[in-house]
Amino acid sequence: MNDQAPVTEAQKIRPVPTLPDAQTVTEVKHWTDRLFSFRVTRPASLRFRSGEFVMIGLMGDPDPKTGKQKPLLRAYSIASPSWDEELEFYSIKVQDGPLTSKLQHIQPGDEIILRPKPVGTLVHDALLPGKRVWFFATGTGIAPFASLLRDPQTYEDYEEVIITHTCREAGELQYGAELIENIKSDELLRELIGDENLAKLRYYPTTTREESPKMGRITDLIRSGELYKDLGVEPLSPETDRAMICGNLAFNLELKELLEEAGLEEGANSDPKHYVVEKAFLD
Repeated sequence: MNDQAPVTEAQKIRPVPTLPDAQTVTEVKHWTDRLFSFRVTRPASLRFRSGEFVMIGLMGDPDPKTGKQKPLLRAYSIASPSWDEELEFYSIKVQDGPLTSKLQHIQPGDEIILRPKPVGTLVHDALLPGKRVWFFATGTGIAPFASLLRDPQTYEDYEEVIITHTCREAGELQYGAELIENIKSDELLRELIGDENLAKLRYYPTTTREESPKMGRITDLIRSGELYKDLGVEPLSPETDRAMICGNLAFNLELKELLEEAGLEEGANSDPKHYVVEKAFLD
């Protein structure tokens, strides 16, 4: 399933906003019955660092007693890089979820609410200089890395860039696989980042349920050493390696433990160290 709704000429003409902090949907793409991505207009005043997130949402159902509506907002990582003219987001579909049960039905021309106050820990400023950077993601946790992988600074700062993406089923890897392919083949990105820098990029997708070329939880593959053997790199070390983590809570905690066993320390915007975790992500 890979349906992309095109933007018509009529939809390019922005209507008068009817929602607070409204932005117009320009593209929607359904990757599986559980995953979709969408692009919206970007406020002219919005500035953000690749890897940050914003609050987005829709108006909730009217209150049965008062008839008033309140915004339903959730934290979403911006999947597009800081230089992009639009904003891209990658989302799960939860059939009974307060927000995603509605959000999954948006179409080009619709409006969403976007609070233009980006924040987050998955930014270059939160890491000390290093030789190699690891982006560890599960599910839609790949979104902030979709932003960082299209940011020239990522390649200027490191000699090697490794993105691992673990999902249950092979179809859930499609967004990431297409992202990597586009980064390597898109003329604009190749010109912006440079072929020499793009050669630094390594992609390591795995599945945990459905058969695929590489099976296993990334944490198990780290423990066994299989990850390092497959990539031909040395084990994680605070002298050379930096890392960013974005996934479900159990994954985040387990990976934090593994990194700290290897001697890496958690950093923050105000105190750069060896690795950072996106605490706002919910899969």
